[in-house]
Amino acid sequence: MQVDELLKPFPIKEFHPFPRALLGPGSHELIGPEALKLGFKKTLIMTSGLRGTDIVHKISESMKWHGIETVIYDQVESNPKDYNVMDAVKLYQENSCDSFVSIGGGSSHDACKGARVSVAHDGRNVNEFEGFNQSENPKNPPHIAVSTTAGTGSETSWAYVITDTTTDPNNPHKYVAFDDASVTTLAIDDPVLYYDCPIDFTAQCGFDVLAHASEPYVSRLNFEPSLGNAIRAIELTSQNLREAVWNGQDLPGRQGMMYAQYIAAQAFNSGGLGIIHSISHAVSAFYDTHHGLNNAVALPRVWAFNMPVAYKRFARIAEAMGVDTTHMTDVQAAEAALAASIRLLRDVGIPEKFTDVTQDSYSKNRLGQGPTKFYENEKTITGNDADVDRITNHVLGDACTPGNPKECTFTTVRPVVDHCLNGDLDDLLS
Repeated sequence: MQVDELLKPFPIKEFHPFPRALLGPGSHELIGPEALKLGFKKTLIMTSGLRGTDIVHKISESMKWHGIETVIYDQVESNPKDYNVMDAVKLYQENSCDSFVSIGGGSSHDACKGARVSVAHDGRNVNEFEGFNQSENPKNPPHIAVSTTAGTGSETSWAYVITDTTTDPNNPHKYVAFDDASVTTLAIDDPVLYYDCPIDFTAQCGFDVLAHASEPYVSRLNFEPSLGNAIRAIELTSQNLREAVWNGQDLPGRQGMMYAQYIAAQAFNSGGLGIIHSISHAVSAFYDTHHGLNNAVALPRVWAFNMPVAYKRFARIAEAMGVDTTHMTDVQAAEAALAASIRLLRDVGIPEKFTDVTQDSYSKNRLGQGPTKFYENEKTITGNDADVDRITNHVLGDACTPGNPKECTFTTVRPVVDHCLNGDLDDLLS
């Protein structure tokens, strides 16, 4: 049953499982002994390659030292594609592997989760498992997820996101699969591995955290067990993101963001998301832009859109972001939260609208280099009416949209999308 079907008739809300986790400096060095305990013998490592670092090599060699064979698939792309997943499945099967390790951010973890589900179903195409708990076999290979960014939360959540490249080339499709069977076996979050993360990528991943935290805090699911983690993750992000971005070797800043991203994911895992993520999925479906960047651009606009139905919650967000709300009404405090989000976005140097994003605007950008004809034909985000319409339609079909606190229709969402593409953030503050 889909989320929107569950929301209306049932007061029962589901708490989804978390994996065991190791968090803190040096935790990645325990991967060999942990893999042995889990019975790993021959492991497929899935990663983007992490160019410029030796992280993949170090982890692979550590596992080999403990007697575990490794096979490496290092072709995972940003916004992982269905063919990334299926290429890894083929490699896994050809080498008779028995386990997975993913190293990286959300792309590596999501592709690996999809590959595990596919392997458990004799190599069926990953696109068959779009939606909610579509897998039929609850048992799939064990999986250790090692995060090298503070953003994704995929190492502890029941969701994975895949771009389907088999659809109409002029209407690419990025979807979310929610599946309890995809939850990793062990999550490893080591802030030392974040030191090599580029400045812009660190900033964008940080806004992924802020989106993960703020959306369940105002979600129409209103899931009480998620609210504490959500508000604490907002507080940690506000306190640590600037330092993590501009002083990347600062352990307290990196560790603060490690905890923020981890508990933010635990918040959305059962508390739901909203159209910050739906807009992000839509824009990256068409333009292959980075998920965290997309969330950063969408977040202030969606906060402004949702505030009229959640002033009290946004007032509490203002407090978590360090605003003194003592003499403010809830409306004033909510508006102060919006201002604080824009200040943070500007302080960490993120583009303010999608039409500002170019090939050179951030290190992970792949505009015009994607796998479908659409990418080849559209090398820039135009922001014209056709752009706004197709992105809006994608948003309305996204699995995250039903959790949004304010009802979403084409008429109400289109102006939000238009502002993300073309609008000035100062307009939101006037």
